[in-house]
Amino acid sequence: MADLLVYGSYGYTGQLIVDEATDRGLEVVVAGRDRNAVENQAIRQGCEERVFALDEPRLLDLALEEVEAVCNCAGPFTETADPMVEGCLRTGTHYLDITGEIEVFERLAVEDGRAGDAGVTVLPGVGFDVVPTDCLAAHLAERLPDADRLALGFEASGGISPGTAKTAVRGLGGGGAVRRAGRIESAPMGGDTRRIDFGRGERTAMAVPWGDVSTAYHTTGIGDVAVYTAVPSWAPRAARFGSALGPIFGSGPVQSLLEWLIDARVDGPDERTRREGESCVWGEIETADGERAVSRLVAPETYQLTKLTAVEIADRVVDGDAPTGFQTPAGAFGPDLILDIEGVERTDDPVETEP
Repeated sequence: MADLLVYGSYGYTGQLIVDEATDRGLEVVVAGRDRNAVENQAIRQGCEERVFALDEPRLLDLALEEVEAVCNCAGPFTETADPMVEGCLRTGTHYLDITGEIEVFERLAVEDGRAGDAGVTVLPGVGFDVVPTDCLAAHLAERLPDADRLALGFEASGGISPGTAKTAVRGLGGGGAVRRAGRIESAPMGGDTRRIDFGRGERTAMAVPWGDVSTAYHTTGIGDVAVYTAVPSWAPRAARFGSALGPIFGSGPVQSLLEWLIDARVDGPDERTRREGESCVWGEIETADGERAVSRLVAPETYQLTKLTAVEIADRVVDGDAPTGFQTPAGAFGPDLILDIEGVERTDDPVETEP
């Protein structure tokens, strides 16, 4: 039995994960629905291959029965996660993916009981979305166990992959999201901004519908969660303008045009950018009586980090080290999971207390 099936293996991030997994000695099966792409990749990598679409349950099950775990790299995950997880539950195969979509995390959390009964780990978000932020959230919750408010943020260098760009385009018709009193609520894009020191001085940051709005709650139990990203000073106003045009950006013809442009123009960061770039993650946690703690991570570039965290987690899951049921990265492996990734450093500011 092989260790890991990577579905969507020939996409930008899928290729990185396959390369890293084979370098670490995992027995990998490359898979997807594009026969030419899968077969060519299998020849280059010296891997087994499987060709199937997710609406072909018989072929899906046959492929999953041959592996310990699957890492789903084929977005949009709002469309691919459910059929793949159903196949995993039928075949007793562990499920991982690289999503950052709140809807997917919330949907898969509902499968906790079924996954536990099947002896299966369901662990979405094993990349930059959301491993470093989830681990920082868990670390902060250990620093202030009585906290009831959590803010997370990130500053990333480099470009984005075609798949990430398409996911962003599909979200243009929607808005932001935060968690208040345990419930996820919609929020206008560009409406919540603040100044954050990610480690190099203060930057403008804007609240975004990042996956931790879902996962941080499952990891820490904290009911108020917001996530921010560093942006140019003009970006919040542009986001508010874009939200007003949401119905236009969300229309079929405009979406098709934007995705065509992505296919034509977006390649993803090159090897040098991945090797030399870095990302910064910030977190702030507060208690009702005025205690406040801040911690930060410095980590590799986002796609470099994604391949490292995804394969680290896959390796642990294949070895049987993960709890069954629905899991978050830090929920499964603790806040120090991220410190086992080469190039990651964590620092803590002293706890502050209001006079």
